[in-house]
Order: sequence, then structure tokens, then C-alpha cells
Amino acid sequence: MGELNFFLGLQVKQPPKGTFICQQKYIRELFKRFDMEASKVIDTPFATATRLDMDETRIPVNQTLYRGIIGSLLYLTTRRPDIVFSVGLYARFQSNPKESYLKAAKRIMRYLKGTQDAVLYYPSGDSFNLIGYADGDYAGYRVDRKNTFGMAHFLGSCLIS
Repeated sequence: MGELNFFLGLQVKQPPKGTFICQQKYIRELFKRFDMEASKVIDTPFATATRLDMDETRIPVNQTLYRGIIGSLLYLTTRRPDIVFSVGLYARFQSNPKESYLKAAKRIMRYLKGTQDAVLYYPSGDSFNLIGYADGDYAGYRVDRKNTFGMAHFLGSCLIS
């Protein structure tokens, strides 16, 4: 069978000192699929001044397009912890997407264009200390005052969850 190179959209490289996992090819295919190849790069996936609400005054957009982008981004979150919060936030609006939500989802895509070369590295070795970090925004979501919570777990120096 040989060495593992691609698995479910993941590119895997296994040199003797560890394992590299990235999704560069998957991200490039997303830009082709959603016709965003000419888009400019942006530094952050989420604008800090953004306050989301139900936005009833804006024009509705194609649900299939919005759900396709959000679904593709949700798949990316398995190996991209930097976009988990923003993708989870915009996934709440899939039932009635408006143009402002689509613009924000495309902002995440533009961020990915600039960081598509990022990889997760899992070195081989005996370091097995489990460390966890958590962060919460209690009642910060203006629509229904639900909290947003996130965590990260490291086994040694490797992000595992």
C-alpha cells in the first residue's frame, strides 16, 4: 500500500522525526469551487468590531451557497483551530442567511488563502503531558444571549482537540 500521503482532504507527510498534516490542497479546491480564486488575503478570520444580530433588513442570499461554504469550513475546523470560533458563530445562521453573513463567511475563506500553508506538526517522542485551556464568552451573543465557549487540549506540544 505504501506510505500515507492523502486521507479525506488531509495531506500527510511522515519524516522520521514526526508527522506533518495540512489541508492546502483542500483549501485550493474550495477557492475554485466557490469562485474565489482572485480574492485578496486578509489577516484575521473575524473582525473584532463585528456584532452579529438577526439582521432582518438585509437581502437574503442563496442558502445552498451559504451552507456549502459553512459546511466546507466546518470540515476544515478539524485541523484548523484558528477558525473554529468564527465558523461556529456563522454556522448559527444557516436557516436564513443574509448578505452580511455570506460576506463574513467569505472573510474566513480569504483568511484561509493567506494561511493555507499552515501545518500541524506532531513530533515523535515521549512527551505526554496533557494540558487544557478554555475560554468563554458568557451571554455575549446578542440575539439569544447564549454563551460561546472554546477549548484546546495539548498532549505534550501537540494540539489534539
